[in-house]
Amino acid sequence: MPSHDGIRPQDALARALVVTRAPLPDTMRRLSEVLTDLVPHRAVARRSAVCTFTPTAAFGEEELTGRITGAELTRLAGLVTAGAPWQGEAVLAGAPRPVLAVASAREFAETTEATDTGAGPLLVVVRSSAGPLDADVTAVAQGLWDLVTVNQERRMAEAGPTQAASSRAAAAARARAIAELTDAHSSVLSAILGTLRAASLDDTAARRGAVDLAVAALIDLRAGADLDRELSEEPADTAFGRLTAELRPLLRYSPVELDLRPPASRRTLAADVAHGARAAVRGAVLAMLEQGDLGRLHVSWQLDEDTLRVLVRDDGPGLLAPEALAVHRFTDRLTALGGRLVLDALPGWGSTITVTLPLSPDLPAAPAAAGPLDALHPRERQVLEELALGRRNREIALALHISESTVKFHVANILAKLGVASRGEAAALTRTAAATA
Repeated sequence: MPSHDGIRPQDALARALVVTRAPLPDTMRRLSEVLTDLVPHRAVARRSAVCTFTPTAAFGEEELTGRITGAELTRLAGLVTAGAPWQGEAVLAGAPRPVLAVASAREFAETTEATDTGAGPLLVVVRSSAGPLDADVTAVAQGLWDLVTVNQERRMAEAGPTQAASSRAAAAARARAIAELTDAHSSVLSAILGTLRAASLDDTAARRGAVDLAVAALIDLRAGADLDRELSEEPADTAFGRLTAELRPLLRYSPVELDLRPPASRRTLAADVAHGARAAVRGAVLAMLEQGDLGRLHVSWQLDEDTLRVLVRDDGPGLLAPEALAVHRFTDRLTALGGRLVLDALPGWGSTITVTLPLSPDLPAAPAAAGPLDALHPRERQVLEELALGRRNREIALALHISESTVKFHVANILAKLGVASRGEAAALTRTAAATA
């Protein structure tokens, strides 16, 4: 990238390092900081395709971040092409505002199968003033967002069992809450529409304007429900297409032939199930390739009423051992999702790995020997993670997009549940639990 108004390659790399080193809750704040001098702005917001717990997030002026909606980000996402920064005016926080928007292709797939639902993660910078930005500036913003996306994809793929279980519980709870709110609001707005359309009302112009507003509100509510569904679920064939894009680079310079059998269904999968299935296949393929002397790999997904069955088979020496799978760190994740793995290795005939994942949102029962943090709810765990990093209530509130009073409420509950008297003791208990996990 050529230098331009102080934007040197080393400067861009330094910015990237700051962002990628940030803990996940700090990503938006760090991204805002490194973009401040390039794109003066009031807030930054994201719409993620990979995070089931917080599919949308924002950082900046509270009067904006608290009012930017998922429906607004979804509408803007329809205007942005992955890899092509978009500048213009968009409605955010209820009003037209100048923005820079950049989107990354979902997992930077090499096939159209993985991206047939459009651009993936979206970053929106709500600018302080209008006017065109230089191409070098938008290129840096695009590059930073691409790196953030890759980093988050990697962290999602390598998520430990506790994180996976928490993410699944949170996604299910969010889906239920949004469904309930959507039903309630839709009922109210439908009643308003019925009243305004009544023949007894003679103010035609007022009635027409009110009807238009109510219809627009209904559309926004449905867009919010669609957004939640899109980010917490994924069609099975699309999920397999993303897997295909991940596997091809592994075999690009290998003579091994890859035989892929996608599921004959567009049934939706919970996002964590799709991620877990892809992680299992990647780990199994890598373990099989390490044996050497392979000519063919077969990968297939099969869906029935209750389960996703993943099959990975090779024609190698048939000497694959369970220890080889443990190296790739996906078996614990399967356990957290309630899944089972069976390895069948027959010397001279090859190895077969069968993974069965339940499609039900129910989590596996907690082990009898509960850890000290197991009594905490997902949000309390998030607050505790921030607390363990030494952050104050205001910093935690900004990172998690909640009020300071809510943080205080969570901290009080955390101290009571852990049986400790101070934030320092809670942080120490957290570090001890992490070290013994």
